[in-house]
Amino acid sequence: MSAIQHQRKIQHLFWRAGFGATPQEIKKAFSKSIYQIAKDIVDENHPSTPLQEVPLERDFDYKNRKRELKNDSTSANVDRNTQLKALIKERRETIGNLNNAWFFRMGHETNGLREKMTFFWHNHFACKSRSALFLQQQNNTLRSKALGKFGDLLLAVSQDAAMLQFLNNQQNRKKSPNENFAREVMELFTLGRGHYSEKDIKEAARAFTGWGFNRDGEFVFRKFFHDEGVKTIFGKSGNFKGEEVIEMLLSNPQTAYFVCTKIYRYFVNERINENHVKAMAKRFFHSQYDIKDLMGFVFTSEWFYDSANIGTQIKSPIELLAGMQRSLGVEFEDKGAILYTQKILGQVLFNPPNVAGWPGGKSWIDSSSLLARMQLPRVLFRNERIDYNVKDSGDANEEVIKQKNKFVASVNWEVLCKPFLGVNENELGRVLASYLLQVPINDKTIHKLGEKIKGNDQTEIIQKWVVSLMSLPEYQLC
Repeated sequence: MSAIQHQRKIQHLFWRAGFGATPQEIKKAFSKSIYQIAKDIVDENHPSTPLQEVPLERDFDYKNRKRELKNDSTSANVDRNTQLKALIKERRETIGNLNNAWFFRMGHETNGLREKMTFFWHNHFACKSRSALFLQQQNNTLRSKALGKFGDLLLAVSQDAAMLQFLNNQQNRKKSPNENFAREVMELFTLGRGHYSEKDIKEAARAFTGWGFNRDGEFVFRKFFHDEGVKTIFGKSGNFKGEEVIEMLLSNPQTAYFVCTKIYRYFVNERINENHVKAMAKRFFHSQYDIKDLMGFVFTSEWFYDSANIGTQIKSPIELLAGMQRSLGVEFEDKGAILYTQKILGQVLFNPPNVAGWPGGKSWIDSSSLLARMQLPRVLFRNERIDYNVKDSGDANEEVIKQKNKFVASVNWEVLCKPFLGVNENELGRVLASYLLQVPINDKTIHKLGEKIKGNDQTEIIQKWVVSLMSLPEYQLC
């Protein structure tokens, strides 16, 4: 294997098992085999540190103030509405701070695989909530169980306040069963469409009656709302509770296949290789749904490094931005700009489009979004003006960013440039391209870029090369 092939495989692993790597990290890993690097990444045993951006008391304070305002008959309607709008703005800003905290962690966490898996499960268990506390609790659940047993993760999310609220299970009672949660847990979280009947959904909904949460976001089983009658689910009859439905779903090998298909599409290739997915599903099922074991199997398999799988995935907006943060050391000094850029590119953390999550793949790219992506490096590193907009949301912070017409970001160019300072000027563009791009570019493109790049010293020349290469369509792939 040539040195450039080995390097590309290392970078492929770092991009898929995390959010990229710095040139220094890639050079450090170069002396190891791909198998050993993958083992090191999967076996890295850093404890899961929860996000603590939203204190419990703050969420209570918000709810109490809102309730008091709505019940206040002494204040004028105009005054009440003004205060309610201020509360809504405050809650939105709290969720924005939570977004920033998680985004920052993606670019700085030592164990990139845990954060990447948390991000994957965030889309698999897509969920919205107006409660920042509930969103934080769910995110910490995903993180703590991201590499454990899928059954534990599934049960925890199924008893999570944000999910129960989002899918209306708080209203699921024996006198009026609500089928939303039962349907999605089968269709989107485990079996996939076509592997259950409408009767299975109706009967499972009865099993989940009484599942709810208290104001602390803690799971509560309300026995007096639970249907104690006999239910027939997947051909079995009994007085089933929700936990037993979860066990039925896990006992079906179709769940392993469905989850592995989604993992393959996200971590390997949008185009499914049935033999590979079946091998993954068989291992996943027989390991009792051990996620860490499954990811180790994927990342140490020879087929994972096939040329057909390298540089074939379109980076999601979060992967694009977090990748800049992680691999280039970009620091977004204006935190409001991070959220604004997520909106421009079409993916905002904690705000999936629906319960099915973001579709991914080619849906990330159209003529408008590609232009925005290719302009982004020049906006960030050359302070060029923003030539794109998002739909007005009424957020005053976004209005400030629009008026500034620029973002504020910084890179420690001294650190980033150091590994390349001794490279021959004629080879500099190609060497930098090998680190920044996961697909090879031809000599004509390198030559054309090089004609425009001039500088007073090598550091300035490297900076211009980096911005030019990041502005290519090829930078959108990993």
